[in-house]
Amino acid sequence: MQHPKNTLQAATLAEEVVAFGDTPFGRFLNQYASSKVAVVAAVMLFFLIIVAIIAPWIAPQNPYDLAALNIFDARMPPGSLSADGTQRYVFGTDEQGRDMLSAMIYGLRISIGIGISATLFALIIGMTVGMVAGFAGGKVESFLMRLVDIQLSFPAILVALILIAVLKPGLGNIVIALVAVQWAYYARTTRSVAIVERRKEYMEAARGLGLSPTRMVFKHLLPNCLPPLIVVAALQVASAIALEATLSFLGLGVPVTEPSLGMLIANGQQFLLSGKYWISVYPGLVLLTTVMVINLVADQLRDVLNPKLQKQ
Repeated sequence: MQHPKNTLQAATLAEEVVAFGDTPFGRFLNQYASSKVAVVAAVMLFFLIIVAIIAPWIAPQNPYDLAALNIFDARMPPGSLSADGTQRYVFGTDEQGRDMLSAMIYGLRISIGIGISATLFALIIGMTVGMVAGFAGGKVESFLMRLVDIQLSFPAILVALILIAVLKPGLGNIVIALVAVQWAYYARTTRSVAIVERRKEYMEAARGLGLSPTRMVFKHLLPNCLPPLIVVAALQVASAIALEATLSFLGLGVPVTEPSLGMLIANGQQFLLSGKYWISVYPGLVLLTTVMVINLVADQLRDVLNPKLQKQ
């Protein structure tokens, strides 16, 4: 027979669970969890981010420390033992004798860091431009949106290549190039939502009450712009990571001394025909997995945050 105290505790816990499920965040989690694929993708993405954050503590070797490298360990196949017998290279080594597992962990850190940084700055700039255009209207809107149209009329890779050629390769410069490529997407999305919202009755009522433009923007327009912007931002993180990998593969991305996943892939392309596939293939699989799980998470976020797109 169950003790009354345990029954009361179980009932209380059940009530708390139900109450949490009725909150906006609880409903969001329930809707997101409706897709098992999206849940697995979110778990994998969380794992990749944690690995990137704690890279210095979990990587078997610091691949950027020249003193830790041994040229006699160069291009060793997966599972090989180091020349001095002190370390086993699970995923092999590259042409410089770097442990591929460590290089991929550090490369993942750089790729994700660049993707998130570029997306964050582009979001702030694009959201500000789109909010001003959508709220102000008139000539201000026309001028700002023409700038957006001009930027979007050029291929993203072309704009990034030109900027990197001018600014020179480097971590900071590649973030600037990616921001310049991405901000217009946020500006257009924000402006579209702002135009719809500013024509609604509650905005007219806010104007009638004499609310300041700043309060109207932050209290009414911004909250309604955030859901679609979150989806765009999630997609653009994956796009930024892929674009940075492309630039690094072409030799216009991050420095060779701090290679990202794209640079690691580029470093091994010359050895593919000689059978040393692991130098390029393994970083390529990590890059593919990262971009894929981010896109899957973004796809589910789109369905959850936009009820009209939810699967029946």
